[in-house]
Amino acid sequence: MLKTPVIVLNVKTYTESVCSNAVSLAKAMEHVSNETGVSMAIAVQATDISLCCNATNIPVYAQHIDPIRPGSHTGWTLPEAVKAAGAVGTLINHSEHQLKLSDIDACLTRAKEVCLDQIVCTNNIMTSKAASILNPQFIAVEPPELIGGDISVTTADPGIVSGTVEAVKVLNKQMKVLCGAGVKNGVDVKKALELGAEGVLLASGVVKAKDPVTVLRDLARGC
Repeated sequence: MLKTPVIVLNVKTYTESVCSNAVSLAKAMEHVSNETGVSMAIAVQATDISLCCNATNIPVYAQHIDPIRPGSHTGWTLPEAVKAAGAVGTLINHSEHQLKLSDIDACLTRAKEVCLDQIVCTNNIMTSKAASILNPQFIAVEPPELIGGDISVTTADPGIVSGTVEAVKVLNKQMKVLCGAGVKNGVDVKKALELGAEGVLLASGVVKAKDPVTVLRDLARGC
C-alpha cells in the first residue's frame, strides 16, 4: 500500500498526459519523489499503464476497473489485465466515472481478488461514510464543483475534509483519507494534512502546468 503522506496524480485524458506525455509526467514525479522523499503515485489510462511502469518505478494506478471476470466483455476494463500491465492499484468511482454503491462493492471485491490497491473517490461526508463500510484502503473525498477549479477544497470547504476523516475513522481507524479538488500547491497540501487527510489526489494543477517539476516540488514541501 502507498506510503503516506502521499501525492496521487490522476492524469485523466488531457492531451498533455497521454502516451509519451504520461511517461514524462511519471518520470517527473519519480524525480521529485526521489529528491524529496515524498511518496507519489500516478493514475493513468489503461493504455498507458505498461508504458509508465516500464519507464519508472513509482506506483502506477489505473483510473478505473470494471467488476468483470475474464470472458465476453468487449469494451470493459478487466482487473487482471490492469494488474498484468503493471498497475499496483486503481481508482474507483471518480466523480467523472461514478458508480452505484453495489458496483463500487463489486469493483472492490475484484480489485482485492487480484491484489490491486484501492482508492475510492467520494463527493461528500455521507458518501465517504457509506464507501468506508466497504473497506477500501483509501477514501478520496472530492467535491465535484471544485474539481479543476482555482480554489482548493481545503479553503472552500475544509469541513468536508475533517468531517470525512472523522466519519471514516469511527468505522475503521486504519483506513486512510485523501482529499482533492482545486489542490494546486504546497500550502493546500499542508492544510489537507492539518485537517487530518493523509495525502491529496489532484490532476490539472500538475498536468496543465508549464513546469510540472516545479509544481511537484512545491506540493512536496507541504508534506
